Amino acid sequence: MIRFSRHAYLWLLLVPTALLFSGPPRTAYAAVPVGADQYRRELTRIVQAEWGVDGPVAVFAAQVHQESRWQFSAKSPVGAQGLGQVMPSTATWLAQVFPDTLGNVEPYNPTWSLMALVSYDRWLADRITARDACEQFAMVLSSYNGGLGWLIRDRRLASAKGADPLAWFGSVERFNAGRSLAALRENRGYPRLILKTYEAEYIAAGWGQGVCS
Repeated sequence: MIRFSRHAYLWLLLVPTALLFSGPPRTAYAAVPVGADQYRRELTRIVQAEWGVDGPVAVFAAQVHQESRWQFSAKSPVGAQGLGQVMPSTATWLAQVFPDTLGNVEPYNPTWSLMALVSYDRWLADRITARDACEQFAMVLSSYNGGLGWLIRDRRLASAKGADPLAWFGSVERFNAGRSLAALRENRGYPRLILKTYEAEYIAAGWGQGVCS
């Protein structure tokens, strides 16, 4: 009888999800919505202000796609709001961290929501060191979805088990420091969908460069 460790077992449970998210063929569901183009110039301006003229606009566009499908009035069952699906408590915190740009909490204002998403990603990236930009953004996205504290614990566990804590794909993503299985599946799928599927769609549609494609 083959016996697996707890972490190996959790990874095996994740394999079908990872395969679903990472490979071709792409479908119309992954294509850029027609309504997204109205936000392209504004998102580009916001990204370049935070990340420089070479900021990977396609990554942020792919993230918005995953979060809300570009529906500015979107609201999730758990209360996340707007294009960036920011939770009310996070929106209030971001307004305190970035008072000059996010001082008035307006999650259903498209510009505010895009600025919140990009600014939060910048805040996370400043606190995450990785092998390269692709691995760093994967960790940023995992943190945006589930919290920086969980990423720190997952990386600590990965390091303790002999894995590379500076690499997300195939390394840190294999380890679970205590999330529920449902939360784990969602969190591990989130970076893969954005960076391994949607990013390429937005690059192909002319939204600029990415970090993994």
